[in-house]
Amino acid sequence: MAIYKKPNPKIWAGRKSNQELYLHEKVSYSSPDQITTSSIAILGYACDEGVKRNQGRIGGKNGPDAIKTQLAKMPNHLDTELNLVDCGNIACEDGDMEATQNLLAEKVTQLLKQDSFPILLGGGHDIAYGHYNGIKRSLVTEETIGIINFDAHFDLRTNDKGNTSGTPFYQIAEDCQANGSSFNYLCLGIRRDANDRKLFATAQELGVGYLENKEFTMDHAELIVRKLQDFIQKVDYIYLTIDLDGFSSAYAPGVSAPSPMGFTPKIVLESMVLILKSKKLISLDIAEMNPNYDVDNQTAKLAASLIHYVVHNRQ
Repeated sequence: MAIYKKPNPKIWAGRKSNQELYLHEKVSYSSPDQITTSSIAILGYACDEGVKRNQGRIGGKNGPDAIKTQLAKMPNHLDTELNLVDCGNIACEDGDMEATQNLLAEKVTQLLKQDSFPILLGGGHDIAYGHYNGIKRSLVTEETIGIINFDAHFDLRTNDKGNTSGTPFYQIAEDCQANGSSFNYLCLGIRRDANDRKLFATAQELGVGYLENKEFTMDHAELIVRKLQDFIQKVDYIYLTIDLDGFSSAYAPGVSAPSPMGFTPKIVLESMVLILKSKKLISLDIAEMNPNYDVDNQTAKLAASLIHYVVHNRQ
């Protein structure tokens, strides 16, 4: 069963200025279907069923509130007239991940049709399937979506044995093939030690663009710029998804599949400059936040900082 849970104002706390100097003083609360003006809309995906099915470390269902708690404390530099709204969480209560993805898609479509900018917080990377479908339903048929994924994993496992946090982009590719639309997917940060040869073969068969982790560094900035520019140019909209387990565990220990061999925040921030500059970014999610394994809220703070950067640089 998928359940919508109202926002919890208690997690939005921090220093008090009475001048909206901090985001907890800026934020308002609403369900997605009650937003009537253009807003930055934060919606949680409190689900780790996909991670459980994928034999990962569960705990991601508490990820959305962990990120919101850290975002609340951060300074507010947003324009006064810009609305920042906590839209609550979509929760998976009984293992029905598919129903949870469907409800998430419904809410994303509502937000986009209200001219809001959705920021989704997970939860497992199965968030991507619901998120993408919500975007797709909000657009006209001929408009194209480009998926940019900062991640160590392709998440292109076949779903012959069921849907998991490792299958969302394969599912999207299958849907695109079925309805005759293009599958535009760029994955940055892929690790050879985290993807088997079948996954690389699947990526090649589906025409997936990618850069391996050894190339996704500041030393290869020109290559990354070219890769991003070429990809952005060929699509109408960008859906950006950031898997926290792509970062080195030095920065992000609180994930379902940590590794010290991941990428750095700096290269992600530099890449986001190009994405934001394109004015094509339609929606964002951050996946695989697992507070059960976080250290001093380090991973939640990283996620919050990424969100802080996006909302303050897309104006």
